[in-house]
Amino acid sequence: MGQDKALLPWPPPAAGQSLSSETFLSAAIRSLSPATDFVVVVVGKNEPVLAPIIYACGGSLAFNPDTSRGQFSSLQVGLRDVLNKGRDAAMITLVDRPPVSAATIQVLREAFENSDQNIWALVPEFSGKHGHPYLVGREMIEAFLRVPATSTAREVEHTHQSHIQYVSVDDPLIALNINTPEDYAALLARTS
Repeated sequence: MGQDKALLPWPPPAAGQSLSSETFLSAAIRSLSPATDFVVVVVGKNEPVLAPIIYACGGSLAFNPDTSRGQFSSLQVGLRDVLNKGRDAAMITLVDRPPVSAATIQVLREAFENSDQNIWALVPEFSGKHGHPYLVGREMIEAFLRVPATSTAREVEHTHQSHIQYVSVDDPLIALNINTPEDYAALLARTS
């Protein structure tokens, strides 16, 4: 991308307005806060830049001392923090995407709260694509924490496929990933 994706401006400005001071990061924290007890953002070397945004939005941070181990190691750091704060479930999302609608978050949370005990994770689905945020219970958190940091969430999820429930939502943002300047430009064009 050429810059920290967490700092991409979001939402896009309306016609004739200047660029938003909000970012993917601040928008994600604000969108998750009403539906969660707290929001934890896992940071690495970018902590000095992200910490002021995280704290200004009411979030907390967990530091991954070795982000070179990959994205999954950051997931593990965040999940350990969730357990250390006495919670046994988490709503997980990535920072390289715009936040989903409040209605989507509510649908996911209600579905998770009403799911069978055999369900360890709830994943949103739009047009056959799975996405974020997804919700995990204690069993899936422990499954994520038992494997090496070099694993992937997808590998762990596939191992425990029978414990995952997919929920259809009417929100294309759940499956959107912004990895390049072209992806971001397309997103901005789509939402203008």
